[in-house]
Amino acid sequence: MRDVALSKIVAALQGQVRGYLMRKDYKKMLEKRIALTVLQRNCRKYLSLRNWPWWKLYTKVKPLLSVARQEEEMKKLEEEFKGLKESLEKEEKLRKEVEDNNAKLIREKNDLLTQLEFERVGSSEAEERFTRLVTEKADLEQQVKDLEDRFSQEEESAQQLNNKRKKLEQEIDTLKKDVDDMRLNLQKSENECKSRDTQIHTLQDEIAHQDENIAKLTRERKRLEEQNTKTTEQLQAEEDKVNHLNKLKAKLEQTLDELEDSLEREKKARADLDKSKRKLETDLKTLQSSVEELDRSKRELQEALKRKDQEIQQMGGRLEDEQGQATSLGKKIKELQSRVEELEEELENERQSRTKTEKQRADLAREIDEMNDRLEEAGGATTSQVEMNKKRESELQKLRRDLEEANLQHEATAAQLRKKHQDAVTEMGEQIDQLQKLKNKLEKEKQTVKSELDDLRTQIEHVQKGKAASEKLSKQLEQQLNDIQIKLEDHVKQITDLTHVKTKLFSENSTLTRQVEEFESQIGLLTKGKTALQQQLDEAKRSLEEELRGKGSVS
Repeated sequence: MRDVALSKIVAALQGQVRGYLMRKDYKKMLEKRIALTVLQRNCRKYLSLRNWPWWKLYTKVKPLLSVARQEEEMKKLEEEFKGLKESLEKEEKLRKEVEDNNAKLIREKNDLLTQLEFERVGSSEAEERFTRLVTEKADLEQQVKDLEDRFSQEEESAQQLNNKRKKLEQEIDTLKKDVDDMRLNLQKSENECKSRDTQIHTLQDEIAHQDENIAKLTRERKRLEEQNTKTTEQLQAEEDKVNHLNKLKAKLEQTLDELEDSLEREKKARADLDKSKRKLETDLKTLQSSVEELDRSKRELQEALKRKDQEIQQMGGRLEDEQGQATSLGKKIKELQSRVEELEEELENERQSRTKTEKQRADLAREIDEMNDRLEEAGGATTSQVEMNKKRESELQKLRRDLEEANLQHEATAAQLRKKHQDAVTEMGEQIDQLQKLKNKLEKEKQTVKSELDDLRTQIEHVQKGKAASEKLSKQLEQQLNDIQIKLEDHVKQITDLTHVKTKLFSENSTLTRQVEEFESQIGLLTKGKTALQQQLDEAKRSLEEELRGKGSVS
């Protein structure tokens, strides 16, 4: 998207530049065409006007009319020269101001470029921080996944422990039932022993019922033997159960140790998560500060761009004023050139009139010589004629002197006018060339400033895009931090639940161990009771055998 947008912008800029250059060339061609038509029209008019009699008469009469107006024209030319000089001074001041503004703009451009370079470095650092944060986020997610796997394993192990605990409770219940049955059997056996004692005492009194009693005793003996075997089997089963409970106890202790290790690991992982969280918070604060700096630099760049646009508009207005002044100066130069041509024509006419007057003077001198010759030939002229001739000669001499003075004065004034006009024309030409050069230079600088401003705008757009991306990434990171914090709280809650389960298992284990010890003590008591019963049984057997022997001896 960025390359497509840049290509569109560059294509539009190239189209505008090409259009501007083609319009400029078209304007020059149009001016050349108009100038060519004007020159052709002037040439045709001059060719048709050159042989017109009235024009010839006008060219002959005009010098005589323009002699009196030469001083006025000189004053006008001097005033125009002063005005042009003042305008040139103004243009020089304006040129200096424009150059100062141009230097100021170049300095500001360099400052903006350095500031943009600094912003690029800052954006690259922010991108590096973003990449580092993304990697840290991936690591944290991996750690969270590991913790979830561990937690699932711990849940499975806790479930297994609960199942084992339930089985142990069931086995303990069965053991309790068996112990109760054994107690009942023992009570029964005690009662039977008591009854047997009474029967033994009654055997001495009732010999008649001895056989029945012996049969009963044999049945009782069998039953007791069966009970004895049952009790031995039950005792063996109880011992097996006790061994099984010891094994379960060892397994439970091992699982408790594993749970303690996993809890330690969870605590370490939680501490690592807290550290990474604090680090992410500090990185986020630095990112927010860098984003604020980017906003501030963006605002400063926008203000600088506004100032540049205002200065460019002012420069454009000044350039338009200078162009208007240059066109007015060109018009004045054309007028001066036309006046110079007219003055040259007048000088040519004055030369022609001077040659004519010289011819007339030569003709008059020749006529005077002829008249003198005639007078000399006549010889008898009167004194009045002589005086008239002298008067004519003095008038002719005066006319010659006046004519020579007028010619000299006219030539001097014409030379001065030519020199002044030539100097003014050359000076104006130089000033026009300087103004044209200054105009071209300002146009180039304007184009460069425009291109630099376009570059600055594109760079500002890139900075804005980078800022938006960084804001988006910071929001994503904040969201991820919140999610991680929620997961961390869940893990903490699960860890506390596991600790509660652990304490509960510890208490249940202690109760189980206590119950096992009680069972062991009960089994010891049962074994003691068994031995006592065995002894009583042996004594009963001996007494029966003795009684049988006594009975046999009596019989």
